[in-house]
Amino acid sequence: MDEFINIQVIPIPIQDDINNGDDVVDFIIKSLKEKSESLQKNDVVVITHKIISKAEGKNIDLTKVVPSEESKKISSYTGKDPRLIELITSESNEIVKIERDIIITETKHGFVCANSGIDTSNVGKISNHVILLPDDPDESARKIRNDIISRTNLRVGVIISDTFGRPFRKGQINIAIGVAGMDPIKSYIGKTDMYGNILRVTEIAVADEIASAAELVMGKSSRVPVTIVRGYDFTSYDSSISKITRSKKDDLFR
Repeated sequence: MDEFINIQVIPIPIQDDINNGDDVVDFIIKSLKEKSESLQKNDVVVITHKIISKAEGKNIDLTKVVPSEESKKISSYTGKDPRLIELITSESNEIVKIERDIIITETKHGFVCANSGIDTSNVGKISNHVILLPDDPDESARKIRNDIISRTNLRVGVIISDTFGRPFRKGQINIAIGVAGMDPIKSYIGKTDMYGNILRVTEIAVADEIASAAELVMGKSSRVPVTIVRGYDFTSYDSSISKITRSKKDDLFR
């Protein structure tokens, strides 16, 4: 039987703008000191992808993007900037659905979301810029985790998060798009429920649940791109977010 646990969600504000080449862990450690806070063993560090993407040079100037004829065609009936559409298609494996001004794609990472996850908000003070997802969010998470361990000697989990819509419910939620140091899935398969029945399919996407909890203190305009989620008991595990990405062959709606 699972023990009851208490979870803390601790916001870590970063007031500085992150630029290409910046050391994200430096900013995190600086902010922790300013809050008189410190990391603890088995903390989960949740980081919004935007600061990772900015540090990795994924801040793209639309004025330098040349749209194809196909992007111009899609622009004519969606009303979207054809340069943005060019990025959306180049960052995707396929376009899943276009309806009105909404473009749903499968990204190169295997995520099904709007606009290939490209962000136009909280980009910075420069106009005509957008932010792409990191090329490899798992690798980004691993680098952050390894850097934290080397500086603090503490084993932590790291989640890279983004805000996605949901196909059957209104509103957006934070989900995990990259993970390091922890299993993104908690499986109950083979265990029994409270009545002794064998559980056959129950798997909980704990990385998504932790990312969503972090969003409660992150907000969209409060400059809190990092959150520490403390109290979740996990075992260090070298995994990948692909473990919770549903494959196309298992997708009942494609």
